[in-house]
Amino acid sequence: MLPFKKILCPTDFSEPACRAIIAAGEVAEHFKAELILIHVVGAIPVLESPTGAPGFDIATYQAELMKSAQRSLDERRALRVPASVPTRTMVTLGDAAHEIARVAEEEGIDLIVVASHGTSGRRLRLFGSVAEKVVRIARCSVLTIRSDSPG
Repeated sequence: MLPFKKILCPTDFSEPACRAIIAAGEVAEHFKAELILIHVVGAIPVLESPTGAPGFDIATYQAELMKSAQRSLDERRALRVPASVPTRTMVTLGDAAHEIARVAEEEGIDLIVVASHGTSGRRLRLFGSVAEKVVRIARCSVLTIRSDSPG
């Protein structure tokens, strides 16, 4: 378990997620570990037009979302991760919690550092929490970085 050699830090580009990137960078620097930043682009539901064909080019739209996410990951890496930390970035497509757990397994991750947005009550019951799902399904240790503000 210790020392950590590979750390995965998922981000949705929110402020709490940026704080998690900073924490993950500090942990990676301390343990001289590799850090992988990941963003998961959610699947886009296909809605048909009255003619039966999709209303727009979904594949092109997803590709643009992935390119934009990659640029955002690169910016956050440059701004929030110490230069001494070996860092990779990754953009995947799918359900966030399951993709995070899948990548952690495939990459041999020792620790996932994920932001908890402090979602509670009705919103949590309706939508669930990616951080909570990751804690439940990941096979490695998970460090949650709590949001300063509730809900």
